[in-house]
Amino acid sequence: MSVAIGETIPDIELPATGEKSVKLSDYRGKHLVLYFYPKASTPGCTQEGQDFRDAADAFAAADTQILGASRDGIKAQENFKAKQSFPFDLLSDKDETLCNAFDVIKMKKMYGKESLGVERSTFLIDAEGVLREEWRGVKVKDHVAAVLAAAQRLNAG
Repeated sequence: MSVAIGETIPDIELPATGEKSVKLSDYRGKHLVLYFYPKASTPGCTQEGQDFRDAADAFAAADTQILGASRDGIKAQENFKAKQSFPFDLLSDKDETLCNAFDVIKMKKMYGKESLGVERSTFLIDAEGVLREEWRGVKVKDHVAAVLAAAQRLNAG
């Protein structure tokens, strides 16, 4: 069962970059952008992460933190974060607990073969831990600007 807009998100704990473990409740008191991407260090995921990185100061000004998540292992996440100089943590969701809570595992077709994978998706969670907006089936171009505008509206609200 997936979290719906207006509902409190589950308090899931996962390994994160920086040799730590984080719980979603650790981010209460600030707004949170939680974005899911299919695979670390692939072109679309790299561009999306760079766009969030480049807008990090604007998100901070809107009292909004950023977390990225994929099914990659923590070593792949550490390498991705370091190589791209991301100022935010990446979560390793190898067992798909977080992915399933947000219903981002979808049937995808690549090179004529179908497989289950992460659908690029972003969620905006308010300071109380309530899901306020979601973007599914994300196209990278101009996506971060739309999320930032929503975070600014939420912060102004």
